[in-house]
Amino acid sequence: MEKQNENMEQVVSEVEESSVETQNENSVNETSSDYEEKMLDAFVQKPDKLYWYKRAFAKYNFNGMDKIAWNWSWWAFFGGFWFLLYRKAYLPALALFGLSIIAGFIPIVGPLILAVLTGGYGTYFIYKKYKDLKTQIEATEKDEKRRIEAMLHLGGYNSWVVWLAIGITVLFVVLFLFAGIFAAAAAGSAGQGGF
Repeated sequence: MEKQNENMEQVVSEVEESSVETQNENSVNETSSDYEEKMLDAFVQKPDKLYWYKRAFAKYNFNGMDKIAWNWSWWAFFGGFWFLLYRKAYLPALALFGLSIIAGFIPIVGPLILAVLTGGYGTYFIYKKYKDLKTQIEATEKDEKRRIEAMLHLGGYNSWVVWLAIGITVLFVVLFLFAGIFAAAAAGSAGQGGF
């Protein structure tokens, strides 16, 4: 009987220890999950886009391994390198700008193919930017609050890119309109015996 009581106490003790370990693991997972969400929120800096980026970034991380995956973004499709520049992914933006120039030599099809590929894969470069920043911040800063503050400072977006893109687009439209007007005027005056 005594032996049975000892066995019972040992089982109860093991169950209690297991329960405490499970609670500790759950609180660590909740803290970790909360920290991850705060870091992503600090990077995105647009609460209305957080869920979209969270879902997109989940596609790029499979069981802790990074992988490239298709994730459609209309902003990346229409914005091209401007989208990457807006999201502070400078090197991919520069590479895409160069590819845009090269793709322009293949009328209609080249830019369209590049736009579709950018729409599907452009967000992956934002994910890589996030992962690189997060790794750098975590390597240099141990305090979670300061990590989040650093991500707020380094992450985010460049709002000036929107104005620059609009300004350059308007400039090109005006130039093409004037070029068309001058070409039509030149053709009209050439047909009347002018210059």
